[in-house]
Amino acid sequence: MGTRDPRIDAYIAKSADFAKPILTKLRALVHEGCPEVEETLKWSHPSFEYKGMFAGMAAFKQHCAFGFWKHTLVVGDDPKAKEAMGSFGCLKELSDLPPKAEFLRSVKKAMQLNDEGIKVKKPKHKRKPAPEMHPRFKAALAKKKKALANFEAFSPSQQREYLEWIAEAKAEATRDRRIEQAVEWLAENKPRNWKYMNC
Repeated sequence: MGTRDPRIDAYIAKSADFAKPILTKLRALVHEGCPEVEETLKWSHPSFEYKGMFAGMAAFKQHCAFGFWKHTLVVGDDPKAKEAMGSFGCLKELSDLPPKAEFLRSVKKAMQLNDEGIKVKKPKHKRKPAPEMHPRFKAALAKKKKALANFEAFSPSQQREYLEWIAEAKAEATRDRRIEQAVEWLAENKPRNWKYMNC
């Protein structure tokens, strides 16, 4: 048996007048399609769980949104989903909701995915290449062999932190201070964000 969370009642009650019937209908349809669903709040929005994350809804100033956690596996490339956050685009009135039978089919599909433990494969994002080492940083490291050796022994991500920090300096004076600080820390074998480690 599913659960209802009084915080969702309060969320709906505080929503704009146009949103109340939409959120109420969405909530009812989720419970109808998945009687075992459990309600909660996540990221301050009504959320539904069924054997893990399942779906969520939200009200904004001029529209509502509803989204399945495994959105792409449930609704695929539905063009409406590109209109706004969520699986069915901007929901401004009840007529914007998909037909009941279609919505319930999507709920059943989402349940099946969770029943089977299917995970969404997230696309791997290619990291942009690290910035080139600034010539002044290179020259400063060349004068401090220990700092250079420590820098070269760092992982690529630790090296990137230093290179980006120096490259992001807008003023030349700021860049020079950062280079001086970086060489000092590297001579002590400290990663760029050493102050925040082991907090």
